[in-house]
Amino acid sequence: MREIKGEAITQAVARLCMSANRNLPQDVRTCITQSQERESWEPARGILSKIVENYKIAEEDQLPICQDTGVACVFLEVGQEVHIQGDLEQAVNAGVHQGYLEAGLRCSVVADPLRRVNTKDNTPAVLYIRLVPGDRLKITVAPKGAGSENMSRIAMLRPSDGAQGVKDFVFKTVAEAGPNPCPPIVVGVGIGGTFDRVALLAKRALLRPLGSRHPDPYYDRSAELAKRALLRPAGSPNPDPFYAEMEQELLERINALGIGPQGLGGRTTALAVHIEVAAVHMASLPVAVNINCHVTRHESEVL
Repeated sequence: MREIKGEAITQAVARLCMSANRNLPQDVRTCITQSQERESWEPARGILSKIVENYKIAEEDQLPICQDTGVACVFLEVGQEVHIQGDLEQAVNAGVHQGYLEAGLRCSVVADPLRRVNTKDNTPAVLYIRLVPGDRLKITVAPKGAGSENMSRIAMLRPSDGAQGVKDFVFKTVAEAGPNPCPPIVVGVGIGGTFDRVALLAKRALLRPLGSRHPDPYYDRSAELAKRALLRPAGSPNPDPFYAEMEQELLERINALGIGPQGLGGRTTALAVHIEVAAVHMASLPVAVNINCHVTRHESEVL
């Protein structure tokens, strides 16, 4: 049994909150650059070049990539051989408090959804915990802005709606979102599970490296397979062809909408579509769409 102190978790979360808001992951940068090279409309290429300039300035000057520094979504993969000394949730929230205040990041969280009083330190975090084999703790912080989050949707389809019904729902969700989520976007899609599980599948899909294709089928049934799937690099082998093809089909269909970067036209509406699936009741077909803007921020640390 390996012990991890709450203080170590707090420090890691603080570092990740600051870094994730300032530094765009390399896979996202590469995808934006490649989209700029492929973009045939000059105004769209110009907007993409400004996006590149923006994230470079953010990194060099250690400033937020976007003024909306988001809700702190914290994903924890906790090894079954780990003992955490102290209160885990308290340790995470202390890290969010420290990271957001120390870096001068905008604090957007209100304590109550209707009375709207700001907590002034961006706590509490939204915490997702998964047990995995081993004696390590992996922490991923993914700040989630409201502009893209507000465009997310969930539907309880009929099984008879099938793959076409799923694809139509995803396409309709993106089309109706239009310029609101600050395209080019990343589209996370969850299929299966239950009403609550499918939304988490869609959000986890946004953590996958851009350019990767759907992981091994049924990966979500096993914590270890899930862990490996999230770590799999872009272009890795053993995709599930059925969902990999659906991802590509949806990406092409979405980009044909012509919404373009920042909604001003062009062929780059989405950078990627990622689908994750789970086992489901035979009478259900839940589908969720969770959208990220081009500032698809997330960073991880392993303790």
